[in-house]
Amino acid sequence: MQQRVAVVLGTRPEAIKLAPLIREFREDPRFRPVVISTGQHRELLDQVLPGFGIRPDLDLGVKRTSHSLAELTGAVLGGLDRALERIAPDAVVAHGDTTTTLGASLAAFYRRVPLVHVEAGLRSGNRWAPYPEEFNRRVTALAANLHLAPTPHARQNLLAEGVDPATVVVTGNTVIDAMRDTLARADGWHDPRLTVLDDDPRRVLLLTVHRRESWGDPLRHIAGAVAETADRHPDMLVVACLHANPAVRAMLLPVLRDRPNVLTVPPQPYPTFLRLIRRAHLVVTDSGGVQEECTGLGKPLLVLRDVTERQEAVTAGGARLVGTDPDRVRTEIELLWTDRQLHEAMAAAVGPYGDGRAAPRCAAAVARLLGLTDGPVPEYHLTPATEGSYR
Repeated sequence: MQQRVAVVLGTRPEAIKLAPLIREFREDPRFRPVVISTGQHRELLDQVLPGFGIRPDLDLGVKRTSHSLAELTGAVLGGLDRALERIAPDAVVAHGDTTTTLGASLAAFYRRVPLVHVEAGLRSGNRWAPYPEEFNRRVTALAANLHLAPTPHARQNLLAEGVDPATVVVTGNTVIDAMRDTLARADGWHDPRLTVLDDDPRRVLLLTVHRRESWGDPLRHIAGAVAETADRHPDMLVVACLHANPAVRAMLLPVLRDRPNVLTVPPQPYPTFLRLIRRAHLVVTDSGGVQEECTGLGKPLLVLRDVTERQEAVTAGGARLVGTDPDRVRTEIELLWTDRQLHEAMAAAVGPYGDGRAAPRCAAAVARLLGLTDGPVPEYHLTPATEGSYR
């Protein structure tokens, strides 16, 4: 009998990172995947899902009237509770640390349905940063029956919290699987404004900032630091991918627009965004997933946070944690822009997040959880031969 597995997603990163696992479930006759979308980030989600050939089986159509996390959490939890009652899955799969993840973990726990947590074990050590993600993933760990950790470091975080080692499997990160699939079919620029990059000789600084804990003056000061640095370097072209959130755009646009060497664009389809990373000389970001993608593509990056749950990229040497102080941001950009030896060393850092085969490992672990097999599940071990680089 096929095992019905509810795969819950609601944001662009969840869609990207769960797409390889959904494909594995679809191709395995033992599983019947049911894809549930909360619609947490409607516009970005609708942009990315068709590229992976995914159409949700159930769309909750969560509506938001404010930026209240309490309102969003209540809507997601209520919608998922009704969905699980209707579907009666054998397991629920949730990813990462979003409000959708939190809602899925609570809904599964309340209905006593086994929960599988993909990208488990990430920890910053500060429950307020990133906010609310650090809290979300810790709660999800309490509810999870199976923890699919992307790295050995993530596994150690879980064991340090008392998680049963028998429930933890190191799989690698599915984002490397998604990158491999996407880069194999990426061609052209989706946004005509980006076609200038084909002939422009300037080096590109790619900027993405949106973290909730940096809203207000920190975001404006970061944008100002980047723009002022660009003013001093005629060979620099800043490409700023602005978040779809109107509040974030309102903070950044007044600082970045109408500058000769700053190009602002809306969120780009995933293939185009990966092309942007490849084209960039340096990436400056506060995003979590971009830290993984840049390390896999051999692009040095500056992380605009005081702490990161993806310490592996920093330890490997591919990323530098610089915080949000504008003077520090200026200094670090100047350093990487002018120090060729440092730039080359960071670009050569080993990608610690996977080998492109995380999704099959995840599916094998779920099969064992559901009693479909009793054999061992292969785990991911980082070696020079398996580093997740698609450079």
